[in-house]
Amino acid sequence: MSSNKVKKYCFSGHESFPCKSLWLKKGYDFVAEGNDFNSPEAVIGLGVGKNMVASIRFWLKAFGITDNDELTEFGHYLFDDSMGKDKYLEDIGTLWLLHFNLLFLEEATLYKMFFCGLQKERTHFEREQVMTYVKLRMVEAGKMTLFNANTVKKDIGVLLQNYTLPRKAQSNEDFSSLLIDLDLVRQSSEGKGYYFNVDGKRKVTKEVFLYGLLKLKEYEGDNTISFETIQEKVGLIFCMQDYETIDMLKLLASDFNQYFTYSDVAGIKQVQFIKTLDVKQVLDNYYGKDI
Repeated sequence: MSSNKVKKYCFSGHESFPCKSLWLKKGYDFVAEGNDFNSPEAVIGLGVGKNMVASIRFWLKAFGITDNDELTEFGHYLFDDSMGKDKYLEDIGTLWLLHFNLLFLEEATLYKMFFCGLQKERTHFEREQVMTYVKLRMVEAGKMTLFNANTVKKDIGVLLQNYTLPRKAQSNEDFSSLLIDLDLVRQSSEGKGYYFNVDGKRKVTKEVFLYGLLKLKEYEGDNTISFETIQEKVGLIFCMQDYETIDMLKLLASDFNQYFTYSDVAGIKQVQFIKTLDVKQVLDNYYGKDI
């Protein structure tokens, strides 16, 4: 993924369904068995309605499990029947990884805007404020022709379903959204507001943060990355405050000191990579930790 990749804007494709916990494995198996999402049999093969078939296809791409309906290395790494590291998403680290991919790949535009943009401006928000923020960003990018208020409104609703516990759940199904357990966004106790759960959130595992840092290095194509860039493009993804990101970088620089250093000289904070560290090795270490 290079920095000069043309930016796409996408606020639809999920058919108004949040991603359910079982969908990614179900979708992975469907593709692995050579099935086609466009086939009339897809409804039977996946055991869901036609709109949900389209939604599963969308989420597989958004999370980086497929690319052009072909399974990715990342997809195989997690979901392969014999070698997959966490086929049934039982490890919180896997949810962090998927959350990172969702934002970093930007196949679903709203998510990066929400966590890495809106969060810088406000901790508490209402849906209308998210809408206004997206509209402003699209105006700035000269892409207002791609902005449709109804589409974005539905997209905001799905994002909130992906991350927040329902206040008035109708059934267990309402608790089945994939990323709820990360507890990154909560509904306010009164009114219709929400807030980023910055203070009470779960902490991202250091290996997943390092995965994000290495992906950022790959994207930036540079061995030196400023703290500001890391905070904006990785720290905010995990709802981390500046001091938390600094603490994490210090910890990682200590644990992986042969690969990179963290320095703060005259107020200039940065990470410098001195040796290549394989992303897959970092994940192997994480998933092998209990074996």
